[in-house]
Amino acid sequence: MGQSAERAVAGLRVVITGATSGIGRAMARELARRGAAVTILARDRDRGEAVAGSLTTAPGDSPAPEVVIADLGDLGSVRRAADELNQRYERIDVLVNNAGIAAASSAMSPDGFDLMMATNHLGPFLLTNLLLARLGGSGARIVNTASEAHRYGGRPEPDTLGAPAPYGLVGAQRAYARSKLMNVLFTAELGRRLAGTGTTANCFCPGLVATGLAREAATLQRAIGALARTPVVRTPEQGARMGLRLVLDPELDGVSGQFFTSTPGAGRLPAVSTRTDAAYQRQIWERSAELVGLPA
Repeated sequence: MGQSAERAVAGLRVVITGATSGIGRAMARELARRGAAVTILARDRDRGEAVAGSLTTAPGDSPAPEVVIADLGDLGSVRRAADELNQRYERIDVLVNNAGIAAASSAMSPDGFDLMMATNHLGPFLLTNLLLARLGGSGARIVNTASEAHRYGGRPEPDTLGAPAPYGLVGAQRAYARSKLMNVLFTAELGRRLAGTGTTANCFCPGLVATGLAREAATLQRAIGALARTPVVRTPEQGARMGLRLVLDPELDGVSGQFFTSTPGAGRLPAVSTRTDAAYQRQIWERSAELVGLPA
């Protein structure tokens, strides 16, 4: 995708979760450089403000990056952040759901869910739905960071979605894979529900990237990287390339509900059956909506 073929983002409002490090920060940096009006969602205000202050904006009238506090693992925090975003902006042009965790041991979220599922799926699911009124209209894009690890997520029963349970290393791998599978299924169902609105939703695997998430659970990430057939660890800038393409590529106008991979060789692997099972995707959506307190 060459510079001349890229979609202009100058002045567009871009909201990015998980932008204080890694892939999210790399995407925020590049989009701010191109003149986008970037809003960072961060758990820690000091870290968010530091990253926002470090972003180089395009010359001219580019707006300064802004910060909204949000902990994606806490549904109350997600609702407060969504309220603030809805009050600040009449329109959001791009939402990047990038925040996520990979935990080597189980923990419970403030709402009583498995913390990894809450942070990686339920929080972004709620945030996206609460912002849809601002994302409506031609050209708006939703980009979700998923993973090739979704191939190992199995077929979780909707009734058990989010239920906390103890797990060791193998269980942690499966829990992470299930949360990434939810990203893919959420994107597919969201793409169907957005059909005809002008707003699109897609997700991507950045490959195994050297980020804070990987440092938090290095053993788990190495195992997932091996499963995903990722031969090398990438820089955050390399990992961000596919996400930026989903924001910038004009050839993706109208493309929605799809999974894009950056993992070498993975594109030759068959899709998991849940990615083509619309009824199951709908069941996951309805259960997720029930858990976060939204109408199905």
